[in-house]
Amino acid sequence: MGVCSIFDEGHPIITCPVRFREDWLIAEDAAKFFFETDASWTSIAEVRLVDKDGNTAGNIDLVLVSYDEQGRVLDFGSLEIQAVYISGNIRRPFEQFMSIRRRSTDFSWSGPNFPKPDFLSSSRKRLAPQMMYKGGILKAWGKKQAVALQTSFFETLPKLKEAPTSKANLAWLLYDLRLDGEDNRFKFTQNKIVYTEFEPALRQITTAEPGEIDDFIEVLQQKLDEKLEDNPPDAPTLTDITLT
Repeated sequence: MGVCSIFDEGHPIITCPVRFREDWLIAEDAAKFFFETDASWTSIAEVRLVDKDGNTAGNIDLVLVSYDEQGRVLDFGSLEIQAVYISGNIRRPFEQFMSIRRRSTDFSWSGPNFPKPDFLSSSRKRLAPQMMYKGGILKAWGKKQAVALQTSFFETLPKLKEAPTSKANLAWLLYDLRLDGEDNRFKFTQNKIVYTEFEPALRQITTAEPGEIDDFIEVLQQKLDEKLEDNPPDAPTLTDITLT
């Protein structure tokens, strides 16, 4: 299992950014998108980014930097890592797991208040704001960006319009935990890379697709009926106000 994973319908979910750094696969994949094949590059973690007024826009998880023979910066790109938030209780099911793990392998990570992935919070509360603030600055500078996600998380986002690699300035690096039969452990593995343009992708992620207004009016009507039934209004109507 591992301390950075929970299981959702039998599939491991990456809930800790540390797991994404296994073998530094994410850095190698991002570097292939940022730089030429023969470039010399390295990664620098937690680099503070500020706006024009000196206000912080947050820290970039990893900045990949290419450099020349004298060690001078030639180019750079940003790599953000977004694990999945969880809801529910961790301690109680983990204690139960530890109490039976030596006697039985039959354990289900399900039940009331058991941990489960919270994909919506992961995208709206974390990923989208990071893209707007930090990503907007990097886009203005004309720098490429990459985001490392688990495939199941990416699939909860709106379907993004893909772009040719030559036009893309944003790469979605998608990974999964796959069971290695020889080692009997889950191995961090690349699934695929999706290439997009920054601004169209950001619009799709931050713009909700509207449902039917009639459905919302029906909800309002139900709540209004309940309110009027329990507490008849004593506030004046617009007609009463006009007449007085």
